[in-house]
Amino acid sequence: MSNQKIGKTRALAVPALSGEQSLNRYLAEIKKFPVLTPEQEYMLAKRYQEHEDPEAAAQLVTSHLRLVAKIAMGYRGYGLPLSDLISEGNVGLMQGVKKFEADRGFRLATYAMWWIKASMQEFILRSWSLVKIGTTAAQKKLFFNLRRMKRNLDAYEDSDLRPEDVAKIAHDLGVAEQEVINMNRRMMMGGDASLNVSMRNDEEGSGQWQDFLADDTPLQDEQVAEAEEAKMRHEMLTEAMDSLNEREKHILTERRLVDNPRTLEELSQEYDVSRERIRQIEVRAFEKLQKAMQRIAGERLLAAA
Repeated sequence: MSNQKIGKTRALAVPALSGEQSLNRYLAEIKKFPVLTPEQEYMLAKRYQEHEDPEAAAQLVTSHLRLVAKIAMGYRGYGLPLSDLISEGNVGLMQGVKKFEADRGFRLATYAMWWIKASMQEFILRSWSLVKIGTTAAQKKLFFNLRRMKRNLDAYEDSDLRPEDVAKIAHDLGVAEQEVINMNRRMMMGGDASLNVSMRNDEEGSGQWQDFLADDTPLQDEQVAEAEEAKMRHEMLTEAMDSLNEREKHILTERRLVDNPRTLEELSQEYDVSRERIRQIEVRAFEKLQKAMQRIAGERLLAAA
């Protein structure tokens, strides 16, 4: 799709979204677009791929606008207008439609989700701070995962991290502890946009933004995307486990991949080694598994591009 055709498709497919005041209307409008069946999606994708049919591209885009809005809500804590995030995500969706190949066996939602998230993340990194956040993959991973990891550690959102929490986050994400400290302090200063404000400042009882953004109805395309992503991750994990020897595979499985993990003491008795030796094998195996997963993910993205 040329840039001209992308612009034409955007004008045809996407309802107007000029600011936060029109957000509620936009969310209502995009719910009117029907969700495509797998067969419909395949035929439209083939029409666009073989004939560059703008109407086919438009239908593929509009049927996934709700997925873009849903993903954008997951990034609303970075203090940027939700309407801007959605607009950037829509651009990513169009790029995903442009490169989508239905014959590969994936649904569009699964494939386009990566383009949508990448587009939003790049926008956040450009806009969030006047000082550049960082350009390495590790720094980006830290920026977009720090809040979630703090919640998992029961750390306060607006306070410095405890040394043990800093060490764990740095280890899990493969960054220096000082980078974790610096990023946490910068994000504390950034501030979040509240959704607990009225839609209209001059009217009491006019409703809050969160009242209009909440939608408990599962999206079919989101369910498909999540199911296929879970399947892909399971396949990647299975493939990555082949990079471990039998002892590493068994210890890592027993320690991290079962519902009731075994203790270091139990495994040390089974292998007749010290608990520290079991811990070292576990850590090494986990690091090898992470590297293998990253390599496999990179290979799949290159193959899909």
